[in-house]
Amino acid sequence: MNSQRISNIVIVGGGTAGWMTAAMLSKSLGTQNYSITLVESEEIGTVGVGEATIPPILLFNEVLGLDEDEFIRETNATFKLGIEFVDWRKVGHTYFHPFGQLGVDMDGIGFNAFWLRMAAMGGNADFGRFNAETMAARENLFARTPKNDTSALPRINYAFQFDAAQYAAYLRRYSEKRGVVRVEGKISKVHQHPESGFIQSVELESGRIIKGDLFFDCSGFRGLLIEQTLQSGYEDWSQWLPCNRAAAVPCEKAPGPITPYTRSTSREAGWQWRIPLQHRTGNGYVFCSEFISEDEACEKLLTRLDAKPLKDPKVLRFVTGHRRKVWNKNVVALGLASGFLEPLESTSIHLVQSCLTRFISMMPRTEFRQAVIDEYNRMVVADYINVKDFLIAHYKITEREDTPFWKHCKNMDIPDSLKARLEIFSNIGFANVTLTELFKETSWFAVLFGQGFFPKDYHPVADAISTDELKLRLSRVRTAITDRIATLPVHDDFIAKHCAAPAMEKMA
Repeated sequence: MNSQRISNIVIVGGGTAGWMTAAMLSKSLGTQNYSITLVESEEIGTVGVGEATIPPILLFNEVLGLDEDEFIRETNATFKLGIEFVDWRKVGHTYFHPFGQLGVDMDGIGFNAFWLRMAAMGGNADFGRFNAETMAARENLFARTPKNDTSALPRINYAFQFDAAQYAAYLRRYSEKRGVVRVEGKISKVHQHPESGFIQSVELESGRIIKGDLFFDCSGFRGLLIEQTLQSGYEDWSQWLPCNRAAAVPCEKAPGPITPYTRSTSREAGWQWRIPLQHRTGNGYVFCSEFISEDEACEKLLTRLDAKPLKDPKVLRFVTGHRRKVWNKNVVALGLASGFLEPLESTSIHLVQSCLTRFISMMPRTEFRQAVIDEYNRMVVADYINVKDFLIAHYKITEREDTPFWKHCKNMDIPDSLKARLEIFSNIGFANVTLTELFKETSWFAVLFGQGFFPKDYHPVADAISTDELKLRLSRVRTAITDRIATLPVHDDFIAKHCAAPAMEKMA
């Protein structure tokens, strides 16, 4: 065990995860007491396709001190208010999973209970009417809520949709300005301490040796350090999340407005994403190879695009799950090297961000203590499990049995943790979310109710007010949302005014 100060940090792999790591470390640790080296190979390349994110990325950008308009321009980004789910509950049905709150909490309980009481009385079953992001998305509207806004109107919560390759390039420029050193080359050997097994250095094909005290493995699915070298093991979740392929292809920007949301459309053997950017649209078909071949999936994807494809489809193969040890010895895996949860709820970048933030809060100054490593791994795996259960619910709670894939999903067994949550929700409409979970009550309610899983009852506190008072309160919520929506410009107009990408970038 090394008792000297940890000072040499090596990041293996670039792409989104690698350059997010470099940017955060160079900002939080600086390069006065640390040397930060990132090794990547242009020859290997990255997975990089269109990326959609969730609101915590705003905090990541804020910590880095990024100018948001510049960030949007440099990554050809658009704004995202949530995800539209098409044909998931049944063919022909659509619902929206929004960012932000559903209504407002009242009398110490969630708004859901009051809405459920109104629905039980025969009220409008469209819960999206009580969420500002949903109503804005329906009309393709967007604007940031000013920080000095003191009104009682709901704020607009949002994230981004951007070009992953340009995002990595943007963070590379940010990192190199702060002293991060990028080394081009393919790693041919990994050198370990003969007794402890700790990684001591990586050797490039050129013969150059790069020593380090702490290594971040951002090498993608192969996990060069965490798995190929340290053999950390992998927890396979394919029994619950059977999709194991993704065919990705960009297409030209479709005519019409840029939608401020990502669309997920259920397909015969999985689902298709649509991520609108300023210069093009990202598309992909996430599917299970047991129910459709790669060639057929690619053919179907190409027939379902909004516009002309810009490339041939690229097929990615994966196994859903996570490394059993995400931090092993002096190696921390991030991004695809740490595990993979399909991009159904746009959690990939968030998991890099949350794992990075957690590591920095627990980072050792000198020695690597096993108790710290074990606790980090426990917390990271808990994050993966919470997201996993949320994703499984999308597949399990469905009326679809019209294809072999959907029949399999509807009738599959599910983890006990999800069974317990669904049982509670079924009885009282409460998702039993803890403070540390990523997806809160609004998210669980939107997806479960949207998929057709209706609670049998609601919290009794919702009965404490009269019917007239209930109608009045809900009317006030609707009025506040309507008033907020009235202040928003069209999404395209907002981008054109504040953060339009250069014309040449749009043509690229």
